[in-house]
Amino acid sequence: MVNNIIPLEEELSFSRFDKMSEKYPDNTAVSYLGEHFTYKHLRNLSERFAGGLLESGVKKGDKVLLYIPNCIQWVIAYLGIQKAGAVLVPVSPIYTSHEIEYMINNSGAETIVCMDTNFGYVKETFAGSCLKRAIVTNLADLLPVWKRASGFLFDKVPNGKVDYDDKILSFKSILKTQPLTTTMEIDPVKDLSYILYTGGTTGFPKGVPGNHVGSTSYINDVTDDVAGEHLKEGEDVCIAINPLFHIMALGFFMAIGLNKGNMVVLMPQPQTDAILESVRRYKVRWFLGVPALYRMILENDRIDQYDLSSLQYCFCGGDVLPGKVMNRFREKYDLPIYQVYGSTEVGHVTYSKIGTEPASGSIGYPLKSRECIVVDPVTLECVGEGENGELLVTSPYTLKEYYEKPEETQKTYITVNDKVYCRMGDYVSCKSDGELVYMERSADVIKHRGYRVSASETEAILQDHPTVINACVIGIPDEKVGERIKAIVVLKEDSRGVGGVELIRWCSERLASYKVPSYVEFRDMLPKSKVGKLLRREVRDDEKRRMEKKGM
Repeated sequence: MVNNIIPLEEELSFSRFDKMSEKYPDNTAVSYLGEHFTYKHLRNLSERFAGGLLESGVKKGDKVLLYIPNCIQWVIAYLGIQKAGAVLVPVSPIYTSHEIEYMINNSGAETIVCMDTNFGYVKETFAGSCLKRAIVTNLADLLPVWKRASGFLFDKVPNGKVDYDDKILSFKSILKTQPLTTTMEIDPVKDLSYILYTGGTTGFPKGVPGNHVGSTSYINDVTDDVAGEHLKEGEDVCIAINPLFHIMALGFFMAIGLNKGNMVVLMPQPQTDAILESVRRYKVRWFLGVPALYRMILENDRIDQYDLSSLQYCFCGGDVLPGKVMNRFREKYDLPIYQVYGSTEVGHVTYSKIGTEPASGSIGYPLKSRECIVVDPVTLECVGEGENGELLVTSPYTLKEYYEKPEETQKTYITVNDKVYCRMGDYVSCKSDGELVYMERSADVIKHRGYRVSASETEAILQDHPTVINACVIGIPDEKVGERIKAIVVLKEDSRGVGGVELIRWCSERLASYKVPSYVEFRDMLPKSKVGKLLRREVRDDEKRRMEKKGM
């Protein structure tokens, strides 16, 4: 299935935001913890941050690791890094020092923006990494004094101890510098905009580099074609709940919000009652969540206390939405839940069509800037209409490589009919009208609470334990979280007293919490191919059969 590729537009990632800040200077751009930041103010803060980065020694093309949760500082830093011509490297704020040290060194980041609460992890990485400076903030830094004081007084705002010096700078001090006054010369095609990290098949995360047109191509598709006339420029409201370091959330944030002069209600944590109250208070019309979030909303005991009548356009990404949840939401609010599908490597790929009821299992239709084909995973020949095959995606705007990882690149990016496609690892079928229907995913990918977890990455950490010979990590279907993570482990013969609790703790010290196994099973051996490759799919299929026998 070939989609019509639109002509290349050389547009910077912040171009439309700047235009909106000139057109709607007094409109609220972001509402955060009750404080409203106008387009004019947000632009000024982002340009001050850009100026502060340059003054502190950051140069064009330098990498800046963004290690903070959803907050107004994330938005300011994101825009400021781009305006300074630096390269954004956003990572989960719950990553451990083991994880961020690897990403710092792999990307070559010399600057990190972090919270005072995770600064301890950053401090541990200075000796073994290329870091030169850290910029530290607190969730309440940009709130009024009275709000900060009451938040700390009633222990509502977490904080950590930081000793500032010439290498450890405060976020607020960076904002006190003069704003960037000269336009940085940035080539939208040749200059990197970001490096995003995703799970690796060799146990190490892979950096996905992207230029400015790589992200603006699909973001503009969503703004202009998916939302189109349904989106009210300068008048609409959307809510940002999912973590902005994730490509799905950031793309939606820009496409529906800052690209069109609209207000985004930014949530620091996915707390159900706070989300529902924000929808009611700000008359939110556009909503993006993961399946687990929709389930949490439907199961909330106080759901009927909130007026959600303003909601009109609800989207779901990160995993396929169970039909039961979709139907319950439709019955409760008389609203469809539209699907979003994409990946770190290729950005947003497919969306449901607004106004058309999504079919069960559908992941939508390809965006104009993305080309999709469905192939036999072995022969790479296109399969017939309605047949199950692996999804391959390409676009003239994406960079077809992993950062400094040629071997990983060769495994994922393949040439078909003189075009380089990304292997998505997901299996789909294609209807006659081009709609894609999800069938199953690669055995290496586990979807837990909306996160893509690489089984190989968790296995590598387990196998680093001195008593472990082999490990196999699989996903077990679970209605609440998508899949639970289970580890099956083979220990050395002379191991004594090593249990699941110790191995889970071992993983917790080295991996973000969403990558840690829920439980561990011990076996004498694991199935392998003739060349010694772990047959993870065989283990997963065997586990499914065991669950079916138990009636689970």
